[in-house]
Amino acid sequence: MDTPGPFDSWLSDMDGVLVHEGVPVPGANKLIEKLQTAGKRFLVLTNNSIYTPRDLHVRLRNSGLTVPEASIYTSAMATADFLHSQRPSGSAYVIGEAGLTTALHEIDYVLTDYRPDYVVLGETRRYDFGAITTAVRLIKAGARFIATNPDATGPSLEGILPATGAVAAMISEATGADPYFVGKPNPLMMRNALRRIDAHSESTVMIGDRMDTDVLSGLEAGLETVLVLSGVTDTMDEVEKYPFRPNHVKDSVADLIDWIE
Repeated sequence: MDTPGPFDSWLSDMDGVLVHEGVPVPGANKLIEKLQTAGKRFLVLTNNSIYTPRDLHVRLRNSGLTVPEASIYTSAMATADFLHSQRPSGSAYVIGEAGLTTALHEIDYVLTDYRPDYVVLGETRRYDFGAITTAVRLIKAGARFIATNPDATGPSLEGILPATGAVAAMISEATGADPYFVGKPNPLMMRNALRRIDAHSESTVMIGDRMDTDVLSGLEAGLETVLVLSGVTDTMDEVEKYPFRPNHVKDSVADLIDWIE
């Protein structure tokens, strides 16, 4: 049996790994329970910046999956960690939802449209042309351009929606300025996550369902990587298209439960 490790710390993507279309993936609850029982450090990661960890904890609980609030790390939180390290107590003009504005308030950032240090673009279901116009003008006036993640589309019950990456491209076209994307596949998010739980890359495994974000960022951060075929990348033919490979490919997280010691 393929049982590498043991791993002291575990990082896992959320959508497509632990939940799929709002329903827990079989084995997800058992995996979380066993990680807690074994005293393993773990974080559940998401590029979605809309929700706070508390929001996501409740949403997951309502779906039937119990993940502690303290074990959730979002691209909004990673963005706040990055900005705090770069320019403590700065200011930003924000396009996004509560997950992002809350994370920035928690690092004592001032949210303003008057000469902000940064324009920060996150996920929202209500992109406003006026707000985008303001962002363009502020960037042209010298504000630095940050985006929580590069995902071009996001899911909805009605089908795909334009997401942060698509809106960032529009702003870039208007300003000539490319954003710095903090979320996956930037390995910075992985390194921030490791620091948050005092973990080391040599003894940490990253579980994801996307080759282009989860596996790539884990690989570049020096982690052991596992691709599960329960989400976006769901066939080996898709895996073979990429010039890099995960360390392991499994059908779902149910196949990883025996790895926990």
